[in-house]
Amino acid sequence: MASEMFGRREFLRAVGSAGLMARVPALAEMHAIDPSRVAYESIEPAQEVDAKPKYSIKFAVCGMSHDHIYGMVGAIQRGGGTLVAAYGEEPDKVAGFKKRFPDVKMVTSEDAILEDPSIQLVLSSTIPDQRAPLGVRAMKKGKDFLSDKPGATSLDQIDQLRKTIAETKRIYGILYSERFEVKAAVKAGEMIKAGAIGKVIQTINIAPHQIVQHGVDPYAGGSGGRPEWFWDAARYGGILVDIGSHQVDQFLYYTGSTQAEVVASQVANVNHSQRPKFQDFGDMMLRGDKGFGYVRLDWFTPDGLGTWGDGRLFILGTNGYIEVRKYVDVARGKQGNNLFIVDKDQARYIDCNNLMLPFGPQFVSDIANRTHTAQDQTQCLLAAELVVRAQMKAQHATLKA
Repeated sequence: MASEMFGRREFLRAVGSAGLMARVPALAEMHAIDPSRVAYESIEPAQEVDAKPKYSIKFAVCGMSHDHIYGMVGAIQRGGGTLVAAYGEEPDKVAGFKKRFPDVKMVTSEDAILEDPSIQLVLSSTIPDQRAPLGVRAMKKGKDFLSDKPGATSLDQIDQLRKTIAETKRIYGILYSERFEVKAAVKAGEMIKAGAIGKVIQTINIAPHQIVQHGVDPYAGGSGGRPEWFWDAARYGGILVDIGSHQVDQFLYYTGSTQAEVVASQVANVNHSQRPKFQDFGDMMLRGDKGFGYVRLDWFTPDGLGTWGDGRLFILGTNGYIEVRKYVDVARGKQGNNLFIVDKDQARYIDCNNLMLPFGPQFVSDIANRTHTAQDQTQCLLAAELVVRAQMKAQHATLKA
């Protein structure tokens, strides 16, 4: 009986395999994508790419602890800003800055910049817990301020920022570069504003990062290792405050939410026990008045990726969805700024690399005209507040060895 059952099983297996093989072409044809529903596009270079900026201002750098300062300077220069002075505390950072900008005047104190009446805007990527206090001082001296993210590390700092903005009427900007300095993220915003995917329901941000970067831009944050403050949550704010601030800014912007709360959040130190104050994993769930958000953050990007992180943004709408592969298209292409959109008619891939970044010119225009085109001041600080609240609320999780 046993041998008879074995024979039947072998027979059915053979027949099933043969039948399946015979059906492979039919299955492939059944699941093939209709070519008419797939489109590949590339944004054409803008006509005004070499146009002279409309406005000009004088600006200075006051603190360069994180190499994001180079992108910040580049944005303001594209907008018509002239870098007239710089100050930094760390000798290695000062040396690198002088190499990049050999003609800049290096001063010996923050006050040399804050007391200079000719300077209209101050940029800073000083240690995160020092940024808001420095910004308050700058605004009280009659200057606008652009901070690297995170722009604040406590609720008290945010309260002081709001109070000072109200008193001085100055601008406190935070350069959330994963939206403002990523061309595909800018394009996603344009398409959402045009109604390409209907009403946005949810954003999902996957934001992995690499601690030490090998063979990349020498002016990137981790190309030369990390300083001591990087490992101390009290200095950088914690993982949700630090790299999470980018993602919460995107959640508010793409959903259009003006009010939001942190539903749940957690942080962990999974693989850096030698650095007990560090957090290498975190996530949070958000609920806004106009949409939902989920964010995952980590410091586990492997060397094999070839760049500092495989940042991805998913935007779900009532009539379609968008995915932005910001920095790389894994195992397919090295270039970033890849946008994918699916709507009721077709699926499209858009190469966004030729798009012009608007933040720098808009921010300089805001300083000249006392407007808020580049960044909504209220939304800017709401994002900062939400990540602080997420960090305060976060459960500290521990995984078993």
